[in-house]
Amino acid sequence: MDIDGYRATVEYDPDIEMLRDAFVDLNGGADFYAADLAKLREEGRQSLKVFLQMCEEDHVEPRKR
Repeated sequence: MDIDGYRATVEYDPDIEMLRDAFVDLNGGADFYAADLAKLREEGRQSLKVFLQMCEEDHVEPRKR
């Protein structure tokens, strides 16, 4: 899945019966969960926004090198 230019993987977690998505090219963790793909994309955008804000505040490159 692509969210605002950042690639993420989608998996189904049977223990909680939800979709789990995690960004693969970030320089840190930003995973998120939802019951359907539309909500997963929305949660991903929010998670990415928070992650990028933290990187900016800490002067850290958000993408892995």
